Amino acid sequence: MNLKEKINITGITDEGLVRDHNEDSIGSNADLGLLVLADGMGGHKGGEIASAIAVDSILNDLTKVLPELPPGGTDENTGYSLESMAIEKAIKDANTKIYTSAQNNSKYEGMGTTVVVLLFYDNRITLAHVGDSRLYRLRDRLLEQMTRDHTLLQELVDRGYYTKKEARESLNKNLVTRAVGVSTSVDVDLLEDIALVEDNYLLCSDGLTDMIADDLIEDILINYNNDLNRMSKELIKQAKDQGGKDNVSVMLAQVTKEFPDNTGWFSKIIDIFS
Repeated sequence: MNLKEKINITGITDEGLVRDHNEDSIGSNADLGLLVLADGMGGHKGGEIASAIAVDSILNDLTKVLPELPPGGTDENTGYSLESMAIEKAIKDANTKIYTSAQNNSKYEGMGTTVVVLLFYDNRITLAHVGDSRLYRLRDRLLEQMTRDHTLLQELVDRGYYTKKEARESLNKNLVTRAVGVSTSVDVDLLEDIALVEDNYLLCSDGLTDMIADDLIEDILINYNNDLNRMSKELIKQAKDQGGKDNVSVMLAQVTKEFPDNTGWFSKIIDIFS
């Protein structure tokens, strides 16, 4: 199924005002309804290389695999869709490529990257992520963070040592506990959910969320709802207006029409109850 006419997609990546190069990478396949964003880390431009490998590898793998999957299939062991399993495998394959590249070049030792992947299919989404790049959903004018940061600070918040306000003001908010490419293996968080017409989805690096608060992000997504290009540019502008201390990347996806796979089990269940 070609989703280009049913899911609007746009994205921007910017160096910001302090860094002299961009370690973020973004990519998409509009026909498949697939978006990928990565925020690299590592010296000697290692982060730039890690994020580029992640985005290119994931996009290439899924562009080959997704069209061949049988509609409505599920994994017997996990209960996740075959699409979710394909995304998880693509991220793990990217992890191996980045780790191997670092082992083969001492300049890039320890390089890694966050990653967040969003896929639309059969009136639903799969979200996969590693690290502290985020995905938000705006539905009915309410913004919801759908990812949980893999950071030391988030763990401290979860255990009650910090409030969310204190965490936002902390100087140690970017110490990630999980990243792609820094070890021989990686754990990937997966989430499946229903997608509705008029949903807006935002993928972003921490260069956005470190600079501007969620309530401002919500206001921008509401106020520029009819123009994704202006929406993305305004998000970047606001991050830079607040200091632009890091590279900042945003990707936006807006559901404009339903996109059921009428041969899939999920659509058949919806039909029964509709």
